[in-house]
Amino acid sequence: MAGGIFTNLGSLCNVDCANIHPLVCHLCREQYQSPCLLDCYHIFCARCLRGRTNDSRLSCPLCGYPSTIKGSNTLPPEDRLLKFLVDNNADTEEIVQCANCDQESNEKDSGVMYYCNTCSQPLCATCRELTHKARMFSQHEIVSLGKRTKSKHRKCSLHEEPYILFSTENKSMLCIKCFRDMQVESRSHCIDIETAYAQGCEMLDQAVLVVKELQTSTGEAIHLLRAMIGEVCLNVEEEESAICCLFNSLQERLAERKKILLKAAQSQHEEKEKALKEQLSHLTALLPTLQVHLVTCSAFLGSANKFEFLDMGYQLMERLKRIVKLPHRLRPVQSSKINTEYRNEFARCLEPLLQIGQRCPPSVTVSCRSPSLSEMPLGSAYGRRATSHRNICTKVLLAEGRETPFTEHCRNYENTYRTLQTDIQNLKDQVQELHRDLTKHHSIINTDKMGEILDKSLHIDNLIAAQYNTVETTRVVFEEIWDETFQRVTNEQEIYEAQLHDLMQLKQENSYLTTIARQINPYILSIAKVKERIEPRAHYSYSTTP
Repeated sequence: MAGGIFTNLGSLCNVDCANIHPLVCHLCREQYQSPCLLDCYHIFCARCLRGRTNDSRLSCPLCGYPSTIKGSNTLPPEDRLLKFLVDNNADTEEIVQCANCDQESNEKDSGVMYYCNTCSQPLCATCRELTHKARMFSQHEIVSLGKRTKSKHRKCSLHEEPYILFSTENKSMLCIKCFRDMQVESRSHCIDIETAYAQGCEMLDQAVLVVKELQTSTGEAIHLLRAMIGEVCLNVEEEESAICCLFNSLQERLAERKKILLKAAQSQHEEKEKALKEQLSHLTALLPTLQVHLVTCSAFLGSANKFEFLDMGYQLMERLKRIVKLPHRLRPVQSSKINTEYRNEFARCLEPLLQIGQRCPPSVTVSCRSPSLSEMPLGSAYGRRATSHRNICTKVLLAEGRETPFTEHCRNYENTYRTLQTDIQNLKDQVQELHRDLTKHHSIINTDKMGEILDKSLHIDNLIAAQYNTVETTRVVFEEIWDETFQRVTNEQEIYEAQLHDLMQLKQENSYLTTIARQINPYILSIAKVKERIEPRAHYSYSTTP
């Protein structure tokens, strides 16, 4: 049994498991000296673990798992099992002699040497046949030399009596005195050594099978992980190559579109600058003319008498009116904003590469949980909101009067849905009535009526499933129509954004116009005051003429 525990794992681990000796430390590569067991079940020599404890915690040198050191100890507890195997392995080098013929051998020659636990003497194979075949030795326990029972394992350390029983409750061997000293109710858990040994071997075999299964699963997991690591290496190379390729393509597309946009921006700049400079030159030439005529009017009023005024005043007023009526371009012919729609342009040039324009159909999730009567969808607020929203949208769609495949689908769907909804509501009313009679009135329910309700429920469920499949089959047809509509909607959205942009441009131009109007307002007021001063004098001249 013990020889089958350590199976060959091949090359599944980085460490060659086939060459690992169970009695050799992983750190010093020597046979264990005072082996210590960590919480992760890795085992190391005590000397290899000294100095590694920090704040009552010790990290495993192999896997890094932290182990808690209890009490004032600086090392984990000693592994008694492994220490027994180490000591037993050391005994294999011991030279023993047959008690009868003095033949020398060791435990490695276990097929040649035997040991009588009753006599506490080694025997060779020949002496075993000659001396221990007599009837007087029939009760002697003879085992191979490797399985001899040492004295410290045969006698109770407290009473120095041989072990005869085993307590399944405390998992300890008992001598006759230990058995007498224990409580009466605990004696029922005691069995003889041979039975305990047989039961223990069976339990160990079962535990070994479980560990072997874990060992096999671990090997398969290691193989899978190694394969996945290889796949990850290949996939990362492919992903990096795809990223570099896409990045280079994006750079090329962006660089080309950048040149086009910069050229468009420069063209708009030159066009707007030329138009604004021409308008500025015209207004700059107009301003001195207005100033000269205002000064002329003021000087003329101060120096001309009534006869001179009447002779040349109306000529001056006519000139001023003509100046005002000239087509002066006070409103900016161009806005100052340079708009190349660079965001949309960059997005358009990247759409073929990044597949931005593709739409993913929404996934449909169907819940398979059976709700209670109080959790039925017809009574939930969410169901009412969704149904109400769908009803309103469907009514608006049908009221438009356009005959499309989706409109016809909605009309058929609404008729079927109303029928199913009515059937379910009637069924729900019947179930609620039965539930009320059963819980409040404690009435006897007719089983035929209950069976009829269940049959109706199953029939409605089949109708709903059929209608769902019918609606699902039309998805492909509608998705083609939706893709075409999506492109149309995208164009409409672009037009809409352009309309908003045009309105903002008009608003900006109106702001410029308001600013210019405020600037020329003082000149207009000055001309009006001059006119007010001229008109009374003209009226007075007419009134004094004979």
